[in-house]
Amino acid sequence: MKFRISFICSLMLISLAINAAQTQPQIESKIVDTLNQQLPQAQALLIESVNINSGTMNFSGVKKVGMLFKNELEQLGFETQWQDGAEFGRAGHLIARYGTKGPKILMIGHLDTVFAKTDAFQTYQALADNKASGPGVTDMKGGDVIIIEVMRALKHLGLLDDVSIQIVMTGDEERSGKPLSASKAAIINAAKWADIALGFEDGDGNIETAVVARRGSVDWQLDVTGRPAHSSQIFSEKVGFGAIFEGARILDTFRQELANLGDLTFNPGVILGGTEVNFEDETASGTTFGKNNVVAQHLIVKGGIRALTQDELNTAKTTMHKIVKQNLLHTSATLVIGEGYPPMAPTQQNYQLLQWYSDISESLGYGKVAAVNPRNAGAADISFAAEHVDMALDGLGLMGTGGHTKGEIADMTSFAKNMHKAALLIYRISQQYPTD
Repeated sequence: MKFRISFICSLMLISLAINAAQTQPQIESKIVDTLNQQLPQAQALLIESVNINSGTMNFSGVKKVGMLFKNELEQLGFETQWQDGAEFGRAGHLIARYGTKGPKILMIGHLDTVFAKTDAFQTYQALADNKASGPGVTDMKGGDVIIIEVMRALKHLGLLDDVSIQIVMTGDEERSGKPLSASKAAIINAAKWADIALGFEDGDGNIETAVVARRGSVDWQLDVTGRPAHSSQIFSEKVGFGAIFEGARILDTFRQELANLGDLTFNPGVILGGTEVNFEDETASGTTFGKNNVVAQHLIVKGGIRALTQDELNTAKTTMHKIVKQNLLHTSATLVIGEGYPPMAPTQQNYQLLQWYSDISESLGYGKVAAVNPRNAGAADISFAAEHVDMALDGLGLMGTGGHTKGEIADMTSFAKNMHKAALLIYRISQQYPTD
């Protein structure tokens, strides 16, 4: 009798496995169909959000976009929270949570744009050839709407309960609040909870690519002091070489020793030198006074570093500090390197996640998806999450060109396609990803 029951149970399990294998394509087809039916609603939500100015420093506008998306997520059963940004000098962040079982997925967006409240570029405009323009349409309100519509479709089909989701849409990605420990805490905390992080930036704007690695971005400032004197005495034992020659030595030695270090790049963006130097961080501008017959006493350089790995960044920091200490006669220099965005290093797990995403794209007839060259994608919030999760992938948002300019244009043919791919990725993760 026990053998018969065991045999019947085995047959039932085999039957269930066969039925599951047969129904997965049907389920995925339903997901795609549902997203297609939602497309008019998705486009209306995109237009509404783009037409709200949410330049980073327009706090009321950023929060208004946050409240728009908050309402949409609450209707889907998400527990939502608006985290006020007073602690880090910004509007704040939208945080939403759903589910308590299955793989834990963090979905990352941002609410702010680079376009100030006074900017002339303010409204969504439909263009020919399935294009659209508008402030933040690709960077990244299109990606935010994709997140919401993917959640809506999975909820409608009863599939959202198979995963646990946290959504973090920051209000300061384009101009981070300080300190970063407070500004980025929401992402870091969610990442420590999550197994997988998905970012919905537009990457390099090419639907055939996604982001497995981003270079970190940190600022640096070099301050140099020399001995002021009449220029006729420069190079003498009494006067030495002055601040400008010392600054030039330091910058050129940076170039010689670091220009070929992996994917590292560094750039001195502004330099001021003379008898008196003043620089205003808020306006990124400054003034200087000097004369051609006076040895320069002061020099300031503002720059940035981008590194693909933490090892690259650490090597650069060590090398730069060493160079700064090897001063010319009667000069001194200090180098301050900020905290900035950490690198999102290319890992085997990130490439595995990309492969799953590419397989889905091919199954939908959209072609393979390759990794973005990290030099073609700037820093983004997912970099704060990447080191805390098992795997991470970015660049899943609305594709387009001209980000951060008045020529920001979305390729609307990518809108539904990237919804399809993201939704199927989450569905397959829910079915296949191991959980404790």
